[in-house]
Amino acid sequence: MAQYSEVLDDVFQALADPTRRAVLGRLGSGPATVGELAEPFDMTLPSFMKHIRLLERSGWISTRKVGRVRACSIERANLDVAGHWLEDQRAVWESRTDRLEQFVTGSSKESEAQ
Repeated sequence: MAQYSEVLDDVFQALADPTRRAVLGRLGSGPATVGELAEPFDMTLPSFMKHIRLLERSGWISTRKVGRVRACSIERANLDVAGHWLEDQRAVWESRTDRLEQFVTGSSKESEAQ
């Protein structure tokens, strides 16, 4: 369980930054070079590379060097990790709200009967 928690921490830390979310959104359309990914952002390439390294370290992307160009592609496994965790949380909270609804509607029906 602790190992699963560490993976989730890395996954959500990577998603916490709008630049990294934008990079992942772009890579959802297909692989791109670091230069292509960096183009829309007003930051130096070394600063942008910190985002790339964090995404790679957290498992969201993989990079490969082809000549002088570094190409990035998305790794879908972390989408599954985050998705499963969110599904588990949704099930817990839907169950709780269903019980609350039953309590509220059951209580109001009892009040009406009296």
